[in-house]
Amino acid sequence: MQDPGQVPPGAKAVAGRRSAVAAIGSRWRNVNLLPHGLIPEGATGSRAHPMVRMFVRLVRRPLLQLTRLWRRNLQLRVVAATLLLSIAVVLVLGLVVIGQVRNGLLDAKQQAAQSQAAGGFAVATEMADSAAEGGRDGEESGTRAVQNSGTWLTQLVQQLASGGQGVYSVVALNSDADSTPFIGDENTNTRGPRASGDVRPDESVSAELRSALNEEPRAHQQYGRIIRTDSSSQPALIIGKRLADANGNPYQLYYLFPFTQEEKTLSLVKGTLATAGVFVVVLLGAIAWLVVRQVVTPVRMAAGISERLAAGRLQERMKVSGEDDIARLGEAFNKMARNLQLKIGQLEELSRMQRRFVSDVSHELRTPLTTVRMAADVIHEARDEFDPVTKRSAELLLGQLDRFESLLAELLEISRFDAGAAALEAGPIDLREVVHRVLEGAEPLADAKGSRLRVQGDDRAVVVEADVRRVERILRNLVVNAIEHGEGREVVVKLAQRNGAVAVAVRDYGVGLRPGEAQRVFNRFWRADPARARTTGGTGLGLSIAIEDARLHGGWLQAWGEHGGGSQFRLTLPAAAGEVLRGSPLPLEPPDGGRPDGLGDSAVAEADASGPAGSSDPTGTGSDAVDPERTTGATASERTTEGAAPERTAPETTAPDRTAPETAAAGASPARRGAVGEESQPPPGEGGLPVRASGATRADRAEEADSEE
Repeated sequence: MQDPGQVPPGAKAVAGRRSAVAAIGSRWRNVNLLPHGLIPEGATGSRAHPMVRMFVRLVRRPLLQLTRLWRRNLQLRVVAATLLLSIAVVLVLGLVVIGQVRNGLLDAKQQAAQSQAAGGFAVATEMADSAAEGGRDGEESGTRAVQNSGTWLTQLVQQLASGGQGVYSVVALNSDADSTPFIGDENTNTRGPRASGDVRPDESVSAELRSALNEEPRAHQQYGRIIRTDSSSQPALIIGKRLADANGNPYQLYYLFPFTQEEKTLSLVKGTLATAGVFVVVLLGAIAWLVVRQVVTPVRMAAGISERLAAGRLQERMKVSGEDDIARLGEAFNKMARNLQLKIGQLEELSRMQRRFVSDVSHELRTPLTTVRMAADVIHEARDEFDPVTKRSAELLLGQLDRFESLLAELLEISRFDAGAAALEAGPIDLREVVHRVLEGAEPLADAKGSRLRVQGDDRAVVVEADVRRVERILRNLVVNAIEHGEGREVVVKLAQRNGAVAVAVRDYGVGLRPGEAQRVFNRFWRADPARARTTGGTGLGLSIAIEDARLHGGWLQAWGEHGGGSQFRLTLPAAAGEVLRGSPLPLEPPDGGRPDGLGDSAVAEADASGPAGSSDPTGTGSDAVDPERTTGATASERTTEGAAPERTAPETTAPDRTAPETAAAGASPARRGAVGEESQPPPGEGGLPVRASGATRADRAEEADSEE
C-alpha cells in the first residue's frame, strides 16, 4: 500500500514534462525560443568567432524590431496564428486527398492490368496449343517446332505487345525449369529473353518475381521499375505467369504496365491542391486580418483615449456606432470617462478650496497672532512680578505661541508646495558644513536626551548644487527626530558621494518602526504613537515638508525602520542640479540593521522625491552603489511611498534603487515628524494642554500645564 504522503511513481516525470511544455509555450508567446533569448548567450562575446559576431550584428537589430512588433501588435499575432493553423490544415487535407487519389489510381490500374494480363496469358496459351497442333499435322513437325521455338516466342511477344501501344510492354524469359534453350534460325537469338520495345528484360524483372514464378505457375504481380535501353526508368506494375511453348517447354511471360498516365494525373492533382491551398491560406489570412481589425481598432482607440485621459485631456471620448458588444464597450468607456472627469473636477475643486483655506487661514491668523504675541511678550517680561502660578502660565503661553507661529509658517510652506509656487535657489554647497551646523544646533537637545552625535564620511568635501536653506531644513528634521526617538542612544550621520550623487543618512537606535507604519510616516499630521509625550513641540508637518524639499531638488528621501532596532533616513541628491539620479552611494538598510535571530520586523516605505508622477528614475534601473560597510543578508527590496497631503493617498511605488539587496523600510521612529519636535498636536485630552472645564481655576490650569511640560 502506497504511503499517502509519498509522490506516486511517474508524477515527477509528468510534472517535469508539463514544466518543459509550459516553458516552451512561454518562450513562444514572448518570441524567446532560445533559453537565453533570440541571440544565444556568448554569441556577441569577445570569445565568439568573428563571423558569428558579424552575423549577430547584422541580424540583431531586425530580430529585435520584429520581436518588439510581435509583442506589441495583437492583430499581427492573431493573423500569424491563423496563417499557421491554416497552413497546417491545408497540408493535412492535401496529404489526405493525395493519398486517396493515389490509392484510387493504383486500384484502377491494378484491375485494368490484371484484366489485360489475363487476356494476354490466354492468347499465349492458345497460340502455343495451336502451334503444337499444327506441328503434329505437318511433315517433320516435331523437329521443325523445336528448331523454330525461339522464332515462335519472338513472334508471340511482338504480337502480344502490338495491342499495347505504350500501355504496356511484354517480356518473355527462360524458366529455370526448362532444360531446353530457345532455338531459332540464324537470325534469332538462340538463348536469352525476349522483350517488346526498348525494355531491358533481365533488369526490369526482379529475381524475386522470377523465383516466385518458378515455384508456382499461377500469375504473380509486383511493383517495380521498367529499365529502358537508354538507362532511364519509370515505376510500373509487373504481372507474370509461367506458361509452356509449342513444344511444352516452360517459359515466363510478363506484362509491364508503366504508371505514366497515373503520374501525370497525380501531379495534376498535387498542383491543383497546392494552388488551391495557397489561395485558401491567403484568403484566410486576409479574412482574419479584416475580422481582427474590426475588433482591435476599437481597442486601440480605447487605449489611445485612455492615454490621453491619463495625460489630463478629460474631454476625450470614444466614437460609438451600432449596438453590438464593441458599442457597449464604447458606451461604458465614455460613461467611465465622464464620471472620472466629474470626480476629478470635484476633487480638484476641493483641493483648491482646501489650499486656499489653509493659505487664507494662515495669513488671517498672522494679524491677531502678532497682537497676542506682543501681549505675551509684555506679560513674559513682567513674569517675575507675578505669583508662581501666573508666572508659569506666562512661560507656557510664550512657548505655545512659538509653536503656533511655527505651525503657521509650515502651513504656508505646504500651501506653496501645493500651489506649485515653491522655487529652488540652488548653489554649490559643502554638505559637511551643513551637517556640522545642524549638529551644533541640536547639541542641547542631544545633551538633554543623553545621545551622542557622530559623523562618518566627513574626511573630504561633499559638494552638491542645492538650496542650502531647504537642505538644512531637511537635515534638521531628520537629526532632531533621531535624537527625540533614539532613546538616549547614539545618533550617526553618514555622508558619501559617488557616481554623480550625494547622500546623507541619519541612523538612530531607538524604538524603530512597526510593520505597517512605514507607508504613513510621510503623511501630514501623522503620529505613530499619539500617547507618546511631546517634548520638542513639533507641528506634524516636518517630514511632509522635507519630502517636498527633496522632490524639489529631484532627489529621494527614503527611510528604513525596524521595531526595536532603530531607523535610518537617507537623503539622496544629484550632485549637479537637474541631473537624474541612478542610484545612491549609501545603502538604505544600515550594515548593523536586522536582528541576528531573524525575528525582527522590518518596515519599508520610501518617499520618492521626483514628483507626483512617481519615480524619478524613468528607466527603473537605478540602484544603490555598493558600500564597503554594507551587509549582504538583506531580504526585501526598496519601495517608494510619496509623502502627500491629507487629501492624497501615499501609494507604494518601486524605488529607483532596486539592484542592491537591501531591506528598505521607510519610516521613522514612532511619532516621528519634522522640524523641532515633528509630532502633530494631539486632540484634546491626548497630549499637550488637556481639555479643561469652564469652572477651572488659574491654579488648576497652571498645575495641569506644568504636569504636561
